[in-house]
Amino acid sequence: MSALAAPLGRYRRESALAVAGTVGEVVMEVFLPLIMARVIDEGVEAGNVGAIARYGAAMVAMALLSLGFGLVAGYFSAKASVGYGCGLREAIFDKVQTYSFANIDRFSTAGLVTRMTTDVTNLQNAVQMLLRIAVRSPVMLVSSLVACATISRDLAPVFLVAIVFLAAVLGLIMSRATRLFTRVFDTYDDLNASVQENVGAIRVVKAFVRERFENEKFRRAADRLYRLFVRAESLVALNNPAMMLTVYGCILALSWLGAQLVVGGSMTTGELTSMFSYVMQVLMSLMMLSMVIVMLTMSMASARRISQALNEVPDIADPAEPVREVADGSIDFDHVSFAYAHGTGEDVLHDIDLHIRSGETIGVIGGTGSGKSSLVSLVSRLYDASAGTVRVGGRDVRAYDLEALRDNVAVVLQKNVLFSGTIAENLRWGNERATDEELAEACRAAAADEFIGRLPDGYETRIERGGTNVSGGQKQRLCIARALLKRPKVLILDDSTSAVDTATDARIRAALERSIPGTTKIIIAQRVSSVEHADRIVVMDDGRIDAVGTHEELLAGNDIYRSVAESQAEGSGDFDQEGAADAPVAAGKEA
Repeated sequence: MSALAAPLGRYRRESALAVAGTVGEVVMEVFLPLIMARVIDEGVEAGNVGAIARYGAAMVAMALLSLGFGLVAGYFSAKASVGYGCGLREAIFDKVQTYSFANIDRFSTAGLVTRMTTDVTNLQNAVQMLLRIAVRSPVMLVSSLVACATISRDLAPVFLVAIVFLAAVLGLIMSRATRLFTRVFDTYDDLNASVQENVGAIRVVKAFVRERFENEKFRRAADRLYRLFVRAESLVALNNPAMMLTVYGCILALSWLGAQLVVGGSMTTGELTSMFSYVMQVLMSLMMLSMVIVMLTMSMASARRISQALNEVPDIADPAEPVREVADGSIDFDHVSFAYAHGTGEDVLHDIDLHIRSGETIGVIGGTGSGKSSLVSLVSRLYDASAGTVRVGGRDVRAYDLEALRDNVAVVLQKNVLFSGTIAENLRWGNERATDEELAEACRAAAADEFIGRLPDGYETRIERGGTNVSGGQKQRLCIARALLKRPKVLILDDSTSAVDTATDARIRAALERSIPGTTKIIIAQRVSSVEHADRIVVMDDGRIDAVGTHEELLAGNDIYRSVAESQAEGSGDFDQEGAADAPVAAGKEA
């Protein structure tokens, strides 16, 4: 829970002022019934106008002070709660940045979004309620009970019975509602996932006329959420009947017992009137406490979910004394095996033993699920090997500072991501200090300059969120240019030219040889033409290295490579098409 409370530490002063203002407000309100009793007993019944004026002026002053204290409490509680919500979102977001891919795999994207929005809002509201109502209610409850006991000890047990009864009822409601609200917020994750998937793939949905199917899927998720919320809220709604039963029971008991005390002369009319005021204060305090309990019931479920994210231990972290310099682009896989779920998952890479010299160009080819992407994800330490060692520049990747390693190992994925902003701003993700000439040089090497030159605003052309206003091939070329600006010692192209034609692919490969001749290049591809000029080609099958050699050597000695090369030469397909069906490539999981 310390991680949850930490962001509130920045707002200690505001929180203290909110609490002080609330206490001051309550104290003024508690004294008002006592003064009112004086007005009745010493002023009205005695016919003393001066007493009425004096005590009336005191009541006005106390009411104004109560208002002032309330304004102070409201302002500072809002400032503290909103600031807490902002700090908590920042803490979650910062924590997510430290996650490895394995950590992210344990949380769905929708689940993390729900935690940073709905769950944080619940805790923000709970903090404001704790600073105001959760302080106000107990203080008013205790103060009113003390005042009641001072006026008449004979009537004080009425309040104690009411409190015990209400506490028992609210405790039962809270215990059951907490479990339901936990399920509610888990269902929020499913609903957000449905929305995210639909909006992100809206073009595919429309292309396949699947709007009705997606609407029905969303309706089912929303209906599950509706039913759970109805159950939870119906349970919470029992607070009001229990509260009203307690209120009316207290009023009846006070009316009966108080009237007897007034008649007997042990209580004045003013004191009985003030007792009715105090009973309303006590019962309003109990009602407000029930609201706090409802909010805490909801926020406890949210707090647990946020704690899961904040307390998640990153699988990958910097060592105690990290290496900050990568000597060269050499890469060694020493009998490496890898599974996505360590200790429980099935290995997707098996005993990989591969050694790549610095500056060498390596092609990696294989069918979907053969482990190509899984292999290269270990180089930049997006995942850690389950067994064996991966070395870059002669050092175990686990010995490096993560930022230093990833600055020297640039990865361009098949599913590339561009961010909202200009083309230049996106390119400078590779090097934020890159000059305009360096941007142009990288784009020429990635064959992106030809389409940028046709855009009205050139490098200042705005990219929409997700790069929706550029084609797949344009997006891939921009991402290659972005990686080149890092001047990496290792460049990994993970099927990152699949959306460009073969002629453009060839121009990009030739430009890479000219622009970064000393950089180690790993090219993952489905097309043989994309890797045939590599120094060596690695053929992967079912998470294992089936063969390593040049294009000519593999044509002569490897059945898988020769079969696919021949099928593509005839124009009948690649690794994942029927023309290559006689190549024994297994299907499995691919990162």
